[in-house]
Amino acid sequence: MKRHIVFFILILTLFTNLLFGQNTIEAKDKVLVMDFESAYVKARKVQIYLPKEYEENPSKHFPVLYMQDGQNLFDPQTAYKGRAWELDKSSRNAIKNNEISPCIIVGISNVDTRFFEYFPQKATVYLTKEDYVLMEQGGLEQASDTSNYLADNYLKFLVNELKPFIDKNYRTKTEAASTAIGGSSSGALISLYAICEYPQIFGKAACISTHWSVLFDNEFISPSESIRTYLKHNLPDPKTHRIYFDYGTLAIDRFYEVHQIKVDQLMLEKGYIKGKNWETLKFEGATHSEDSWKKRSNVFLQFLFKA
Repeated sequence: MKRHIVFFILILTLFTNLLFGQNTIEAKDKVLVMDFESAYVKARKVQIYLPKEYEENPSKHFPVLYMQDGQNLFDPQTAYKGRAWELDKSSRNAIKNNEISPCIIVGISNVDTRFFEYFPQKATVYLTKEDYVLMEQGGLEQASDTSNYLADNYLKFLVNELKPFIDKNYRTKTEAASTAIGGSSSGALISLYAICEYPQIFGKAACISTHWSVLFDNEFISPSESIRTYLKHNLPDPKTHRIYFDYGTLAIDRFYEVHQIKVDQLMLEKGYIKGKNWETLKFEGATHSEDSWKKRSNVFLQFLFKA
């Protein structure tokens, strides 16, 4: 009988250790999903990635990356064509390899007004009548109606509503130096616009496959000049800000290089130093897709949060 009792105790102890042992339970990364209402723009889903270090270090505060097109970042079920960036996995691998410091990533889903929310609104004053004709011929209906542009309200949503909510409910490093913003394609445009309009809020920007051409089938399309004119007057101080650009060579990305070269010249004129507070990278064979952006996620993550 004693042997049976001892055996039972041993089994119970082993089972308890498996459940509660110090070395058997490992905190895991989390992606939280919520619906977010706004007074400035349409309601949308927001995804919040918390690295496992967030739970493991309850007194620690973390830098934050705000990313556009949030439905494409983590979950293939919500991502465009079922192809997600899997940015949570890229972040975990980069943390594990001591390439970046652990960070919170906030993914902001887009809505049906995506183009008008993401086009730099103050750049519209530099658009010509010919630009508007080209844009509307290219499928951007009502582009000439300036009341449709929503980027300034979108940034108010980020700065006045979303960031305060994140800072209040999560342990964040709130200063600009620890607050980054990023996105791909038109999401890169609004991220660049954000760091220009709110340099006191965002200290870093990652602009992936920046959609300089505005339209999809011409590398020399003229609306891009309006954005460069805006940047010439509004790029933030290179002493306190960092900006990353990249582009591929296939699909839509093949139209970007001619524009990026001109933007790079603006960066030099503003006083940015390539390889220090600014980077522009060309990825041969990369397309305009979540798969391509997924493959180089660790590159811009290191630029933003290098350990």
